[in-house]
Amino acid sequence: MDIINLMDTVSLTLTEARAAMTRGEITPQALTEACLEQIERLNPKINAFITVLNVIASGAFSAAKQSPNFSSHPLSGLPLALKDLYETAGVRTTAGTKFFNENVPAEDAVTVKKLKEAGVVILGKTNLHEIALGVTNINATTGNCLNPWDRTRITGGSSGGSAAAVVTGMALAALGTDTGGSIRIPASLCGVVGLKPTYGRISLRGIVPLSWNLDHAGPLTKSARDAALLLQVLAGYDREDPASPDVPVHNYLIDIDLGVKGWRIGLASGEYIEAAEPKVLEAVRSAAQVFKSLGARVEEVQLPWLRSAARANGLMTPADAAAFHRERLMEHPDWFGEDVRQRLQAGAAASSTEYILARREQSESRGKAAQFFGQYDLLLLPTTAISAPLIEGLDSLGQAPQLTRFTAPFNLTGLPALSIPCGLSPEGLPLGLQIVGPHWGEAAILRAANAYEKVRGEMRWRG
Repeated sequence: MDIINLMDTVSLTLTEARAAMTRGEITPQALTEACLEQIERLNPKINAFITVLNVIASGAFSAAKQSPNFSSHPLSGLPLALKDLYETAGVRTTAGTKFFNENVPAEDAVTVKKLKEAGVVILGKTNLHEIALGVTNINATTGNCLNPWDRTRITGGSSGGSAAAVVTGMALAALGTDTGGSIRIPASLCGVVGLKPTYGRISLRGIVPLSWNLDHAGPLTKSARDAALLLQVLAGYDREDPASPDVPVHNYLIDIDLGVKGWRIGLASGEYIEAAEPKVLEAVRSAAQVFKSLGARVEEVQLPWLRSAARANGLMTPADAAAFHRERLMEHPDWFGEDVRQRLQAGAAASSTEYILARREQSESRGKAAQFFGQYDLLLLPTTAISAPLIEGLDSLGQAPQLTRFTAPFNLTGLPALSIPCGLSPEGLPLGLQIVGPHWGEAAILRAANAYEKVRGEMRWRG
């Protein structure tokens, strides 16, 4: 492990780690031990993990080695983490709530099975906003997850523990879920890559739901190439998941280095976008200039439908969540955190007329998005309108519309979207660029993000 100081897991990507293993510079066990040492050192300060698995002592590492693909698969031997919504056989899945504190599933989620078949080493389950219904990761049950860049600030949520684990090198990558921005928001605020694929691209079977109509599963990584590598494993049709369509899976790595020359890219502008903080807008405009330098044609576009799409997503999410948690909400409303309880009660109180109108907005927004992508290859806009806010005095309920402003429309439409770091604020906090593509357009998004990364260079957390 001393070859490169435990492989320096803070900056090490999945791709680099696998290459180092192939060259014999490090073993899978040494890399896993390095991540566990980083967890031991940092998790008491950041609270990224709810459950840490002692994979060496427990025999889980030996079990991973028994995978038929352990030696040959690009992910074999690589240590990853899972948001604590992903069901794990024999390991508790809490969803960050008192209700599931002792919940130990008998089977793995489909995604977890795929990772294990690839020989991945599962390090543990990461912290989240309770039941994933929130964007701050302020959680009275599991404790707040703190932003590694400034521990007085939020990680964003609800996949905040996954983002914090990746940026600090406690895991080389992690899985999250995204219903209104819950992968992309923490990716933006913590400075990692977060991919929300097309709705249904990754099976949701075995993941504790928030909204059956809006949930997406996806990876948080240190690079676009790593996101492509994980998507290649996770994507695919699941006939037992009603949200999973039988659509062929692309090879997400084959064209990832070909760039964006000649592409037509829209840069979102107008009143709705300009509500973002000036430092965010400046960073996104600078990123757009990079795409121009790479040979793309970038044009400012106004998309007024984003506002109504975000509003509809904001109504459907708690209404759907209230349906799933209806018995818990009736029997023990006091067990939920105050902000989550209020959102669930508001969702339960939504009228059928309001919900039907939101579903109609969903259909209309999908049509408008399809028209846009009939003319443009990609869309650029901020991931979040602000950098990570301070925890002290923060209103979790009030932060939801603010932080989901630019992410929620793409849950409603089911479009693939990725957040990638695009600079630092004057306070030294990460800022995120969001790249959106047409349905099933993950390959183009990843290709564009990879091209941007090569120009932007490294943006590394130094804790």
